Amino acid sequence: MLWKFIKVIIFLAVLAVIALIAYAYLGPLVTPADFQPPAREIRTPVTLP
Repeated sequence: MLWKFIKVIIFLAVLAVIALIAYAYLGPLVTPADFQPPAREIRTPVTLP
């Protein structure tokens, strides 16, 4: 009984890893706006010696 439970937990963990990898590779193709960094201009004064 315990061995069957451990096998199910391992199977779910492997499935979660596969889903995470698929999301990382296919996510930008499906929803590119979610993976874009926020675009804004930052100006910082720099004093050179």
